[in-house]
Amino acid sequence: MPGAESTLVEQLAREMRGRIAARALAPGTRLPSIRAQAAARGVSKTTVVEAYDRLAALGLIESRRGSGFYVAGRPPPLSLTEDGPRLDREVDPLWVSRQSLETPDDALKPGCGWLPPGWMPEASLRRALRGLARAEAVALTDYGTPLGLLALREHLARRLGGFGVPAAPGQVLLTESGTHAADLLCRFLLEPGDTVLVDDPCYFNFRALLRAHRAKVVSVPYTPTGPDIAVFAEVLAVHKPRLYITNAAVHNPTGASLSALTAHRVLKLAEQHDLTIIEDDIFADFEAEPSPRLAAFDGLERVVQIGSFSKTLSASLRCGYIAAKAEWIEGLTDLKIATSFAGGRLSAEILLAVLQDGTYRKHVESLRTRLAGSMNQASAKLRAIGLTPWVEPRAGMFLWCELPEGLDAAEIARRALAENIVLAPGNVFSPAQTAGRFLRFNVAQCTDPRIFRVLGAAMRV
Repeated sequence: MPGAESTLVEQLAREMRGRIAARALAPGTRLPSIRAQAAARGVSKTTVVEAYDRLAALGLIESRRGSGFYVAGRPPPLSLTEDGPRLDREVDPLWVSRQSLETPDDALKPGCGWLPPGWMPEASLRRALRGLARAEAVALTDYGTPLGLLALREHLARRLGGFGVPAAPGQVLLTESGTHAADLLCRFLLEPGDTVLVDDPCYFNFRALLRAHRAKVVSVPYTPTGPDIAVFAEVLAVHKPRLYITNAAVHNPTGASLSALTAHRVLKLAEQHDLTIIEDDIFADFEAEPSPRLAAFDGLERVVQIGSFSKTLSASLRCGYIAAKAEWIEGLTDLKIATSFAGGRLSAEILLAVLQDGTYRKHVESLRTRLAGSMNQASAKLRAIGLTPWVEPRAGMFLWCELPEGLDAAEIARRALAENIVLAPGNVFSPAQTAGRFLRFNVAQCTDPRIFRVLGAAMRV
């Protein structure tokens, strides 16, 4: 059938394009002959010829007379979505992010990772903007210093001390965001091909970022008290990762909290295996009683802490930070200059004004209360339609829920998408692809009853 033949051509061309984009087929690699490829794939030689012709038309492969087909000498641009076995775009982590950011205002986004605009301190932000409008022109027009606004770094150093993390202002580097902080550290610490350890499940953008840095990702199962220590030790011994990237405080996506015992064991193993740890503390202010911080136990020796205020104050204020040992700051600062020059002084000035005007503390106290109420309500509604929370979080906005046996989260997400509802299926968070029956819910984005009606109907189809 012509239609079936065309589909086979597309499948073969897409698979090879993905392997070339992921550098699994390096420039100069000789491809199997048409006869050998057809035999290996169980397709006709015509299918292989057409697939090769399409790749050649794209400039991805080239024919050498009398020798065969080769991957073109110049590699194509890196494609972050062609990462291993290609998933349907609906369950790809970058797709989830783009849908959450690009869908119209009337879309429902229980799968996104931020609070609704109405939950943010708009009055404080407007007051800070008015105050800055009266400031000296340099604050509005000039570059910031390489390390970032000193007054904000002093404030952050005091704040870190409140969590038991000893950091002088000179050990704090301002960045464009928490993601920029992680990116700078990957540039500073990694070489292409280095192995990095992440949790399973983990924040999906960790996976995308590491893919961009050509790192090899290995994972360790996450438990309600932190990473599985037995597997953690085995992975360190076998794979010898350079870095471990994880969340402090409230874990994304599970909502679990690290225990002091697990934290001590993680640090002991890190010391034995010369492992550096990046601890993302972006959810710090959601906790009324702080959970253990690896950076506090370690004293910023082999743990680096990063964070921002995009989840509690404003995602539009692109300002994050790195807290690291003093001897690393100069090298990180040089990288910051190379990649973003001086950073956003305007955002830093606004952030500092809000943090110092006395309203931020009341704002986060209100957020905690509101989130606790939303957590209880969302948990009850999800249980009522058959989803089971994996753990009852102490704080934060995430519920990690398991579907009944036989249901696939990716398929549920596709059905919900048709109803203009963006969900976050479990396997976008799982390097090992073992979370096919899980969904992450943002309880702050679960106030519309239509979410539960559509979700219940999708589960019954």
